Amino acid sequence: MSKTLSVAAIHYGTVIDHISAGQAIRIVHMLNLLHKKHTVTLGLNLPSERMGLKDILKIENHVLSNEEANDLMIFAPDATINVIQNFEVINKIITKLPETISGPFICPNVACITHVEPVQTFFYIKAKGKQINLKCKHCEKTYERNRVNVKELSC
Repeated sequence: MSKTLSVAAIHYGTVIDHISAGQAIRIVHMLNLLHKKHTVTLGLNLPSERMGLKDILKIENHVLSNEEANDLMIFAPDATINVIQNFEVINKIITKLPETISGPFICPNVACITHVEPVQTFFYIKAKGKQINLKCKHCEKTYERNRVNVKELSC
């Protein structure tokens, strides 16, 4: 008997597949999906022949911009991003790791000015092989990507 995993198909939107296990929640926060009216299907720690375990995100009625797609490469460098229309893949978004990123991130350095002043965080991205580090523009400290969290945005 074969085993299958069923995740509902979407009519129109974006499917982000092959997300590193445990990273999809960061992407949900980064894209501010909790406060938008899109239907989001989130699969965590799903079996994958290629990756062992993976996460998947399906976003109904929203196609990622190139900037959004590139930004999520920080937390999901092996992800594939497909645009869906009429339940079919009509386009694959080609991504590139950005050189910088700002916005809804928290610098792990509690002494960083971003914790006490209304200053937007800004990180330089450094990649070496599979290792991705972020360097804070303000405190100039460098952190492995998993140490930099995405803060929840209010409505």
